[in-house]
Amino acid sequence: MTTTTTIVSLNEEVRRALYGSSLGSLELEAYLPDLIGPSEILTEEHRKQLGKHLPARVEGYPWTLVFSTSQHGFSLNSLYRKMAGVDSPILLVIEDTQGNVFGAVTSCELRVSESFYGTGESFIFLFNPKLHVYSWTGENSYFIKGNNESLAIGAGDGRFGLWLDGDLNQGRSQPCKTFGNDPLSPDEDFWVKTLECWAFM
Repeated sequence: MTTTTTIVSLNEEVRRALYGSSLGSLELEAYLPDLIGPSEILTEEHRKQLGKHLPARVEGYPWTLVFSTSQHGFSLNSLYRKMAGVDSPILLVIEDTQGNVFGAVTSCELRVSESFYGTGESFIFLFNPKLHVYSWTGENSYFIKGNNESLAIGAGDGRFGLWLDGDLNQGRSQPCKTFGNDPLSPDEDFWVKTLECWAFM
């Protein structure tokens, strides 16, 4: 009788101990990322659904609150300041005054820029109540553009997938070529109740 020995890495051992020998779809369904910081928007269900669509390079990282209007005020410049030194994709999530939840995942931190930046890892999304993700269409590369007066994510023909003013009070969501999306809010124009930005680190 021969005995076969399988050598597994420590990571594999840890994974097996945590999730069992096969990390099937059931275990993935149940995986819930850790939050570092309080969220006034994200429920466990939101986190489970969003977790499946994040860039592979951030899998397993805790979600760290970088900016929140509740803690840091309604100011786009404050948001940019909080992003200084952050090297991570960003989850920007908004709850509007009507209780709708939507937002964007950007491939990198949000900053002031003269031109559009970012990559096709970026997408916009809404919960209605299930998650609906609008990924990059390949039509253009207008992912993110920020100045002191506004922040835009996704664009084309003068319309923006998600646009926010400098006070983070008012926003607009329109169909755009970057993501081929429907408006994220029932009305194109919306008022922000709460906005949060999460990094993966």
